[in-house]
Amino acid sequence: MLIAGLNKTTLLDYPGCVAATVFVGGCNFRCPFCHNGALVLNPLAQDVHSEEEILVFLKKRKGILKGVCITGGEPTLHADFLDFISKIKEIGYKVKLDTNGYAPDVLKILVGDKLVDYVAMDLKNCPDKYALTVGMDKGKSGGAFEIERIRRSVSFLKKSSVMYEFRTTVVKEFHTREDLVQIADWIKGCPRYYLQQYQDNENILCRMNKGGGKSGVSSFHGYSKEEMEQMAALLRQTPGMTGEVSLRGV
Repeated sequence: MLIAGLNKTTLLDYPGCVAATVFVGGCNFRCPFCHNGALVLNPLAQDVHSEEEILVFLKKRKGILKGVCITGGEPTLHADFLDFISKIKEIGYKVKLDTNGYAPDVLKILVGDKLVDYVAMDLKNCPDKYALTVGMDKGKSGGAFEIERIRRSVSFLKKSSVMYEFRTTVVKEFHTREDLVQIADWIKGCPRYYLQQYQDNENILCRMNKGGGKSGVSSFHGYSKEEMEQMAALLRQTPGMTGEVSLRGV
């Protein structure tokens, strides 16, 4: 595992659970508005930890922490990911996975083997704009984009018994109200959907060069609080959208 960061205590990353957050380096997407650009492009230059170091830390914090959130980057890219999660579960922690959903077969194993207790899947956009939004519209980052992988993950989670959420970071340059309505129609029946307000920072991927250094300025913008509230209200009216629709980062 390429572990490129550790937040030792969080009350935000794992709903209802005092947790630690483990950041895994590398990603198969290149979303230009990604707020962890350095982690995606140059993970070895980040706060790298060994697997053993993380496990020792978690054993010492047992009883204080209740869960571990594993995020990225994209954790499911790593061949030893399942083994790492198994070791965390053996210690006795609940595990939350943050994923882009591009590895539906891995997701099925994780849920089927009860290696995860909560899944948060990023939905980048409506299907027609997905490849553009994740930076793979021209065959970048390892070949042509396959929307069917995302569809399979969405379908699987909706039918599974694991706790899960879908979430979308809303960026003016990529998302319209109509796009979000399409997403809501796609995931209707899910228990919870979060709209996350885009926040500009110095680590946005489009600011980075290939080595992970700063190279430019962001040309992206978030919607206002009032606009986000209006979009959330609109989605709650989508037929079949019976779950929670809430805002984050506002």
